[in-house]
Amino acid sequence: MRLVIFGAGYSGKAIGQSFAENGFVVHGTTRSPDKADGLLSHHITPLVFDGTRFDDDTLNALSHATHLVQSIAPGADGDPVLRLSRGDLKALMPKLVWTAYLSTVGVYGDHGGDWVNEEAPLKPVSKRSKERVEAEEGWIAAARSAGVPLAILRLSGIYGPGRNAFVNLAQGTARRLIKAEQVFNRIRVEDIAAASLFLAKRKADGIFNVTDHEPAPPQDVVTEAARLMGIEPPPEQAFETADLSPMARSFYGENKRVANARIRSMGFAFAYPDFRVSLADLWVSGRWKSAQH
Repeated sequence: MRLVIFGAGYSGKAIGQSFAENGFVVHGTTRSPDKADGLLSHHITPLVFDGTRFDDDTLNALSHATHLVQSIAPGADGDPVLRLSRGDLKALMPKLVWTAYLSTVGVYGDHGGDWVNEEAPLKPVSKRSKERVEAEEGWIAAARSAGVPLAILRLSGIYGPGRNAFVNLAQGTARRLIKAEQVFNRIRVEDIAAASLFLAKRKADGIFNVTDHEPAPPQDVVTEAARLMGIEPPPEQAFETADLSPMARSFYGENKRVANARIRSMGFAFAYPDFRVSLADLWVSGRWKSAQH
């Protein structure tokens, strides 16, 4: 079994390592040859892909691929893999039996704090979320044309080793922004990897929210991390008057609680079901410092 990951970044590396540890030969793309060593340490053979063309090494890996994971975000020109393949997956990957597209819960948009599941209407607010909806539609059409199952994983806010509230507190960048009734879901990067492997083994087809069980106010996560570190949390700041980038502010324009019952009903168990369990694990293990997971 051979997996190709487009976009072997933070989540992609975790996915690749998980698949490699379960007997897959794994290739993953990076935009920069300088990052190749970082992939090798996760048992991923690196491929260089800048989004404009498939080089010979990438074409060769694709010709043998049985599984595909696409985690590169779309841009103004759409999804780079769909664009370059013209949506004909089988022409590039004749042995393909399963594919996954990593999307985001941002496609749901704002639901005023209500619960949403995979059947909820899509009301994307930001430009990047609208591009995600278009990419999802493109992958659904391409997979249908190729006759292969497609799992769309809608991910919430990703964190884990090397990328978490402890790191922000240690660096002095953590903030406790207060916006009334605002909640977010989160997902540990290891749970993304485990969910991807779980769905691949079942050749699952459909849309799956891959997110923790407990949407919570963002300031609660910072407070809990500070408690575990034995330090005072940063002072509370009102969201309305905080100095934020347009992108950071846009995240607060979407308020929803995302349910994960579909993948759990299939038998998947999240190792890190809420932020308290996850933060305690990161702190006690000391793995909060390092992105080597």
